[in-house]
Amino acid sequence: MPKRITYYFSPVSPWSYLGHARLGEIAARHDATVDYVPITVSGIFPRTGGVPLPKRAPERQAYRLAELRRWPRLLGIPLNPQPKYFPVDDRPAARLLLTAKARGHDIAELTLAIQRACWAEERDIADHATLGEIADSYGLDGRALLQEADTESGQQRLDEACEQAIAAGCFGAPWYDVDGEPFWGQDRLELVERKLAGEL
Repeated sequence: MPKRITYYFSPVSPWSYLGHARLGEIAARHDATVDYVPITVSGIFPRTGGVPLPKRAPERQAYRLAELRRWPRLLGIPLNPQPKYFPVDDRPAARLLLTAKARGHDIAELTLAIQRACWAEERDIADHATLGEIADSYGLDGRALLQEADTESGQQRLDEACEQAIAAGCFGAPWYDVDGEPFWGQDRLELVERKLAGEL
């Protein structure tokens, strides 16, 4: 039976960005499929006890920055811990990705490009022009996708994705569900791989 990973992520989460490509590599090694499910933290945190970054204690914010300096060096992934456009609304990007997915597109690479735009390229991923350019660069019709994403059905897809995530126990991003077993954070990807290998 094929192994399946359901991957809940926010397009603006640095931790999702740091783990995104590695998840794909792990899945490929174990012949697993990945269901990419963009969510918004604004739809998750209020219902699961999460606190938005600006409201966290200074000590927690300082430690977060320390980790955001360590992990990119360890992984060899370019990342600015304090990018120009952050915090930024993750909903426009999430709706765009869900719309592309609904149209049958593989959104793995598009997702990584949007994450990279925020965390390595100093681009505003809440801006429609930026999102349209990124989608166009992957051979998609960015304008058409954004028009559909901005409709009621586009928002409904995002609402449903958040409900699906919460039903799976998700309270943060990235969240990996492997056969009903949850793993939170890119630093748990080793455990995800062990689960896929039958070692957990």
